[in-house]
Amino acid sequence: MAERLAHPFDPIVFPDTEILILGSFPSIDSFEKAFYYAHPRNQFWQLLSEVTGYPVNNRDQKIWLLKASKLGLWDMVAGCRRSNSLDSSLENIEVNDIPALLRQYPSIRKILFTGRKAQELFERHFGDLTIERDYLPSPSPAYAAKSFEEKLREYAEKLEMKRR
Repeated sequence: MAERLAHPFDPIVFPDTEILILGSFPSIDSFEKAFYYAHPRNQFWQLLSEVTGYPVNNRDQKIWLLKASKLGLWDMVAGCRRSNSLDSSLENIEVNDIPALLRQYPSIRKILFTGRKAQELFERHFGDLTIERDYLPSPSPAYAAKSFEEKLREYAEKLEMKRR
């Protein structure tokens, strides 16, 4: 069995964050590059850049985009075992304390999930929370059911932003 991994990053949340984006667990590339959505073919940052008009050429620009757009970023899984970067390989899952984060940041009014696994874990563990929530199409290169343009339209709508 694979070694137990702990989530390597803190949440990126600001006092005025309004929308929290939750993924499942960082990919192997994200572990190696020490930042969220670091796989070179993952479309997450490109989608956010297109929707907000902010550049995402480095870590500081990505954090600025989140802060300026009142977005927060974290993952559902605090620790697990896995054999690869696919959500289907996650085993022995321990979830992050999302209710505590919401208490700490009461300005968060909506949660968006970047994967069905994150959404399913939230519903199983915190489904009684009354916060608004929705699903964003996965930005993963493994999810090809929607085109980039289709994903972009949904991100703009669900992030409540006009495309720039």
